[in-house]
Formats: sequence, C-alpha cells, structure tokens
Amino acid sequence: MLHYASSIRFDRPMPDLQSNNSSRIVRFGVFEIDLAAGELRKNGAKLRLQEQPFQVLALLLERAGDLVTREELRQKLWPADTFVDFDHSLNTAVNKLRDTLGDSASSPRYIETLARRGYRFIAPLQDTTRTGRAENGNEGTAAPGRPPSEARQQSVRDSTPTLHPDLELPIPRRSLTRGLFAVEQLMYLIFYVVALFRLRAVEGVAESSLPGWGAAVLVAAVMGTAGVGIPLRCYLLSAVGFDYQRLGEKFHLMFPFILALDQLWAVAPFLLIRKIGLGAAFAASATLLYVPFSERTLIRMAYIKQQTHD
Repeated sequence: MLHYASSIRFDRPMPDLQSNNSSRIVRFGVFEIDLAAGELRKNGAKLRLQEQPFQVLALLLERAGDLVTREELRQKLWPADTFVDFDHSLNTAVNKLRDTLGDSASSPRYIETLARRGYRFIAPLQDTTRTGRAENGNEGTAAPGRPPSEARQQSVRDSTPTLHPDLELPIPRRSLTRGLFAVEQLMYLIFYVVALFRLRAVEGVAESSLPGWGAAVLVAAVMGTAGVGIPLRCYLLSAVGFDYQRLGEKFHLMFPFILALDQLWAVAPFLLIRKIGLGAAFAASATLLYVPFSERTLIRMAYIKQQTHD
C-alpha cells in the first residue's frame, strides 16, 4: 500500500505546450486560455478548472483540428509509473472540461469525441502572442502576421454566441434545457397520478356537467390517456436524465402522438371551473396548449443533430 501511494503523483508540471509557448494566449469563442498562467477565462472572468482538465485542453489546442488519441493523452498526463484507472480518469477530466465550456458530446462545439480513438478540438482559434509593451503601455494582442483591424474583426466573430443551426437562437447550456424538459414531464406525470387517485371526483364533475354517456366517455378517456401517459413520461424522464443520445430522434418520431395526448389534457382545467373560475381555467388551458411545442423546442436545443467534421 505504501509503495502504491508513493507512486501516485499529485503535482506534475504542465505539458510541453505550456513550457514551450509560455507567451501564448489562445482564444476560441468567448473563452481565452493563458498557457503561461495556467488560466482559463470566459469573457475576461477566470474560470475554476482543475489541473488535469486544463492539461487535456492544452494538449487538444496544441493539435487543434487533429485527432489526439487516448493513448497520447495517457502518455502525456499519466507517466508509466503512475497507477490509475486511466479510462475513468480521462473520461472524468473530459466531462469536467466540457461542463466548464458548456459543451456536450452529442452536439460538440469545441471538443469532438471520436469513438474508441480519442478527441479533436474543432472550434476556430485565435492564437495571440504577447510582444511586450506597445504604445500607451498596452500589450500587443494582434495575432502574428495579421493586421490589427482583421484581428479585431476575428475577435468580434469569436465572441458572437454560437447559434442553433435550425432555430437561429443562441445555444444554451444543455443542463438547463434538459432540466426544463424534465420538469414538464414531471408536471404531466403528477397530472396523471392525481387524476387517477381522484377519479371519483372527476366522475362526479362529469356527471354534473354532461349526460350519462358523456360522463362515461370522459372518465374512460382520463383512465386511458393517463394509463398511456404514465409510462411515456417515465420513459422521457429516464431518457433525459441519463442523457440518451438518440432522444432527439425518438422524440421527433413520437411527437404527433405526444401532441395529441397533451392537447387532450389541455382541457383538464375546465374540470375545475367551479373552484378556480372560468378565467383561470381558460388561462391554464391556453398555457397547456403551448407546452408540447415547448417540449419539442427544448429537445431540439438539447439534442442538436450531430454534424460531420472532415
């Protein structure tokens, strides 16, 4: 055990990229990495990033656009005399890096995964070299061989948020869109369960407002749609919770059925019209009519169709 513990290194120098390029600052999107200081910044604000994820990012930037194999990362980050679960440690480092960058494996903007091979940095870079003090005491920030005006234009382009290819909206954090989608599924699940538990009350409201056959149809519809809706919402909750990568494709196929189901339940507030009033029932129903379309939009933002990079 003592030999095992002594063989693990906790403080190691940065890879050669930093030592050989100590004056380099690399920008991509709204991010800026200072290889000399070992810092990652977003819009000028320093981000908290652990050593190993930072080293992974530095290595990927060194060979931006090219494949960096998992074996190459292992050799750079974990020397041969280090005892570590390499696959788990590398996956953890990459996941932390993606979380910091707001990136994802299913719709990468910065780090692309090549299955069982390695990773590739795919975003355009602006490589800036410090040239000492320039006029007015400012450091030169123009990229080598690039006019200052062009460098400024490139900086503006890099700072522009990445837009969704279909919706023309800035792509938000996937944790936000997946979380909102899960909340909507939980809302419907609660609707179904409460309706089944209060089925006697639903039947009473139906009999007081509809003829005998109409009340029977309404109660049967509540039971049937709730019976189908409960497993459907459980599936969608588990799929988005575990980040099932084909959920976008599956939801697209299921959407006509989900739309019909949700539109039927959009009239449910009118069953409570005696308690909440006509105005509140109408407002709640109008809101529920929109929910399935918001579900579709959230799924499209969270699961962007995978783009092919040459």
